Amino acid sequence: MFDLEAGDELDLVVETARQWAQSELVPSIRDAESARSVAKGLRETWEEVGLGTLELPPMQGGAGLGCVGRVLVNEELAAGDAGQLLALDSSAPIYSAALEIGGEEAVGELLKLTEQGRLRGILVVAEDAARCDVDESTMTLDVPWVAADAADVVAVLTSDSLLVATSGLVFDPVRGAGFRAAGGAGLRVDGAAIVSRWTNAEGAGRAKARVRLHYASVLLGILRATCEFSNAYAQEREAFGKPIGHHQALAFLITDMRMALEAARGLVHEAAWRVDAGLTCSVEAAAAWAECIEIARSIGPNGVQILGGHGFMADYPVEKHMREARALSLLCGGFDAAVEEAGRGLIESSSPLALCSEGGL
Repeated sequence: MFDLEAGDELDLVVETARQWAQSELVPSIRDAESARSVAKGLRETWEEVGLGTLELPPMQGGAGLGCVGRVLVNEELAAGDAGQLLALDSSAPIYSAALEIGGEEAVGELLKLTEQGRLRGILVVAEDAARCDVDESTMTLDVPWVAADAADVVAVLTSDSLLVATSGLVFDPVRGAGFRAAGGAGLRVDGAAIVSRWTNAEGAGRAKARVRLHYASVLLGILRATCEFSNAYAQEREAFGKPIGHHQALAFLITDMRMALEAARGLVHEAAWRVDAGLTCSVEAAAAWAECIEIARSIGPNGVQILGGHGFMADYPVEKHMREARALSLLCGGFDAAVEEAGRGLIESSSPLALCSEGGL
């Protein structure tokens, strides 16, 4: 049984994230989308508040709050604006992966790159690339889409390693539908020198689990914002003499959306707890990621449906929520890879669920 109590320290951090998102991210949502960048000075404010290094050990400037702290804070920030969050915190998945594969030594080496002025990194999971060729000293990479227009560091997570390159990175901007505030581009790396490499097959599996949970928690924030806004709209918009949310069909729909969100959140939190407890977590993280993608396919369109024609207008945020949820759902191999990995893990394990699936019980 995992502990659902965050604790006073983490509660305070989560509340800080919630307030910061509402005061700093929400007011500039559309401006950031139009500019394909966060507002001037916001990066400095982000660094000052210290939400980008939560899981790092205290000796390396972090709070040591682990994966649970990361997913709780991510949800609050993404509920404000996921686009600006990805722009500000693009390096967080790299740090998480480095912790699992190379430990504090790997994180320290990455932080040295930051000290040299390389402030923005992008993590690419190898299976998201159209081409990923790696040898002893160089990498060649072709990724159709990343949520960035530029970066100083690119880290590639393979089945057994984390590789880092800092030169030869070419971004070809594309008109993306999702995360416009973070930009959007195709990424090409042609024979770039690998400046750091850490190999650890078991750690790579755990790293991928953490990356999936990172994006799953961002997706939870997007979907929560959809649920909250569409519910509030349904209580104010009237039809046939009463709020549309009081009509049975919409009331059931709103309830189903919230139930799905709470169920997916439970899976994400349990998987994050397993990461911090040092337990096996790859199957649980894959299942949580698949469930978040699955509910995004219904919550996003349902939020738009509740608003009717208004749902497609930029005056309201649900159109943004839906396109961002769709874009995010493509990462880390997407739904199919997550389901395949979770299913294979269950079958290979000796858990009751696996025995049931094989007719053993």
